[in-house]
Amino acid sequence: MKALTGVRHRSIVKFYGFCSNAQHSFLVYEYLDKDSLATISNEKEKATELDWSTILDIIKSVAHALSYMHHDCSPPIVRRDISSKNILLDRDNHAHVSDFGTAKLMKLDSSNWTEVTDTYGYIAPELAYTLKVTENCDVYSFGVFALEVIKGKHPGDLIPSLSSPLTRENMVLKDVLDQRLPIPPSEVQDEVIQMLNIAITCLHANPQSRPSMYMIAPLLSV
Repeated sequence: MKALTGVRHRSIVKFYGFCSNAQHSFLVYEYLDKDSLATISNEKEKATELDWSTILDIIKSVAHALSYMHHDCSPPIVRRDISSKNILLDRDNHAHVSDFGTAKLMKLDSSNWTEVTDTYGYIAPELAYTLKVTENCDVYSFGVFALEVIKGKHPGDLIPSLSSPLTRENMVLKDVLDQRLPIPPSEVQDEVIQMLNIAITCLHANPQSRPSMYMIAPLLSV
């Protein structure tokens, strides 16, 4: 709680404090007008209100929030559960990372172990079998999240196929885009492709081969 009250970032939901007694416990966060990105994405009418520039800005905002948590907070915070259900939108469709119930403060002078409580489908493979938490776990989850937002649904079986260079070379842009939306205009397509390439690098099976969020964030100006 103490760590969260000190977090100051426009893309992280503001935590004001808590109230706890024998009967009730409350967490007090800022109020955001809209729902979670998962809920919006699951409703076609709401999903189609988001254009490609907005979708890219949502992904960028989450990337900058993670970079802040990993590299500007002391101790660093690993979110551990980056998924569309934990990203809230405000009235301007700006993304806010929320729900820090599974977040972990990193102890820099020791190994960091945990139970697997992340959302299935976003868990880094090494976390599932070693139970050791690192910032690389969030990087993997971010890669899944970015693909999900671009595709309009969880990428699922697409993830293993992306490890093949041949598959990536033959990947057709329209096949990985949200089919409910029009094809991105030409001036946005290059940015979408860049985002896809960054997401793919985040899914590398070897966690040491993934870029850090500190490396990713400067590539994605908001």
